[in-house]
Amino acid sequence: MNLNNTSTDFTPSLISPSIPSSLFIQGEPLKLGIMASGSGTNFEAIARAIADKQLNAQIQVVIYNNPEAKVAAKAEHWQVPAVLINHRNFKSRKDCDTQIVETLRHHQVEWVVMVGWMRVVTPTLLDAFAKRVINIHPSLLPSFKGLGGVEQALAAGVQITGCTVHIAVPEVDSGPILIQAAVPVLPDDTPETLHDRIQVQEHKIIVAGIALAAAQSADW
Repeated sequence: MNLNNTSTDFTPSLISPSIPSSLFIQGEPLKLGIMASGSGTNFEAIARAIADKQLNAQIQVVIYNNPEAKVAAKAEHWQVPAVLINHRNFKSRKDCDTQIVETLRHHQVEWVVMVGWMRVVTPTLLDAFAKRVINIHPSLLPSFKGLGGVEQALAAGVQITGCTVHIAVPEVDSGPILIQAAVPVLPDDTPETLHDRIQVQEHKIIVAGIALAAAQSADW
């Protein structure tokens, strides 16, 4: 386990399993497809880790479902193709996921990484990339699944929360856990302050989670 101090507030966080000193896996780069609905800070953490040669991967495409999502501009900055697939234009989740799968395959994606994807995905996507869909959630799963994980933690009065990277399965925010980071809840925390501190840890464990998934996949 690692006891890490965040760069912004110096409150301790516990990460388990420990992040390896080197996340770089030899061989062909992992071909990633990123799915995001919002600001794209986790996408940027992944892109930066790749640029710094901490992660042997390349981002083939970013898919976003919100026309106002800031991740599109971040993708442009990193010269990664970004494709808007607005779920509002489809009659069903399955139809939307069918289009997502077609887009991912067109861009030769091997691993799908959901970073703040604010939609429930269907077996259409999960079966197309069996055991290769990674999700990050702002809680210590199995606690506080679904929307508002940070707000749920505050409402429950817990003293510790955090974030989890896991393999996605049909049940929301379930599936094999790859790595977690625990973050203390401070007495004066608001949803915004707690979210910001959790997000610092998300940027660490999303990169580690991708590397761990790739390393462990041979045993699945």
